[in-house]
Amino acid sequence: MTTQPKKRYALVGTGGRSYFFYSAIATTYSSTSCIVGFCDTNQTRLNYALSRLTSLGHPPVPLYLASDYDRLITETKPDEVIVTTVDRTHHIYIIRALQLGCNVVSEKPMTIDAPRCQAIFDAVNETKRNVRVTFNYRYAPHNTKIYELLHSGAIGQVTSVHFEWLLNTSHGADYFRRWHRDKRNSGGLLVHKSTHHFDLVNFWLKTRPLSVYAQADLKFYGKENAELRGVTKFYDRVRGNEEGNARDDPFALDCSKVETLKSLYLDAEHEDGYFRDQSVFGDGISIEDTMNLLVRYKNGAVMTYSLTAYAPWEGLRVNFNGTKGRIEMEVVENSYVNSGGDQSLEGCLERSTILLRPLFEPPGEVEIGEAKGAHGGGDNVLLQDLFGEPVSDEYMRAASHVDGAASILTGIAANRSIATGQVVFVDDILKVPDN
Repeated sequence: MTTQPKKRYALVGTGGRSYFFYSAIATTYSSTSCIVGFCDTNQTRLNYALSRLTSLGHPPVPLYLASDYDRLITETKPDEVIVTTVDRTHHIYIIRALQLGCNVVSEKPMTIDAPRCQAIFDAVNETKRNVRVTFNYRYAPHNTKIYELLHSGAIGQVTSVHFEWLLNTSHGADYFRRWHRDKRNSGGLLVHKSTHHFDLVNFWLKTRPLSVYAQADLKFYGKENAELRGVTKFYDRVRGNEEGNARDDPFALDCSKVETLKSLYLDAEHEDGYFRDQSVFGDGISIEDTMNLLVRYKNGAVMTYSLTAYAPWEGLRVNFNGTKGRIEMEVVENSYVNSGGDQSLEGCLERSTILLRPLFEPPGEVEIGEAKGAHGGGDNVLLQDLFGEPVSDEYMRAASHVDGAASILTGIAANRSIATGQVVFVDDILKVPDN
């Protein structure tokens, strides 16, 4: 029997999210996959990533600064490149990897605006290579169960969806400390975070967004909002203010107390000036924390969507109305700070319930099945799909660049609607193939 060679992966962007991928390759999937090189803009972070990789038993790999990205690919000859950089740079590394003959695994969102998205489409068409977007929430058992129920016809034709996602004052606040707080980096939470949620609706309903109307604002975070609530003590970041104004702020994040945060960011900030511990009540925040959308889909369904980034609990409520009944789902997730603890616990379930309410029949709770691990149990299943032995998936959860585009286009259209006050038709921004 011929042994298949291991699939070779290079990774660009060695910040907090990268460990999710390379730790899985170095441990659970070491028989099928291997890392051949790391790339980043920051040498200190590169060195730390290498120390973590080798501590897992993986052989050392060469390190490349971002200016040597082409050399990473030509010298290490990866089959695929994993992109976990700042969102606004995803397209640069995706496109160049495709041009140099590699397939790509991209962290969500695939990119942040329509021109970058079109450039990725053009590169895929020119090179005939593949881009995979890692929508882990598709793989969570409760979300798969929703897919099963809808496609079994349990509530008939879906006519409307109400989707509410709550980010709490731990996880939600973290977006306002980091590079995400600048919309030029992340596209705002309607692109960076909501891409998960809009993808789920596209996946569940097997349709694409037609039009979007949105309203949003910064209502809680930021200096002006804090001043309106009577706050008088401010600081720009925690480092240097540990015994000053940051001391009594429950939102303050002291990176020096968490080994991963210290090594990834405090020890590396002298190279690039990136501060991971900024005050969520400082100036310079250009993203919203309170967002509401009305989305019409090509199959005729309508969704009302809400995202709040300062809630007292973390999770979601989503309800589906159909011609034969209604489905109600509530999911409560574990609170976390990115890279602030055990990554396998990030977003793990506290509880999930699905209630099926057929017309003219008593309601019943639906059995979901066991969910283990981060992001509602989706992470482990996604990793198996990415790096394990290939198996067929009846739910077709693997997401392509087309899926990646369809999800972010809802958020991109929402951003345009917020700016103009108008309903925005998604095809006027970028046309993507229907399911």
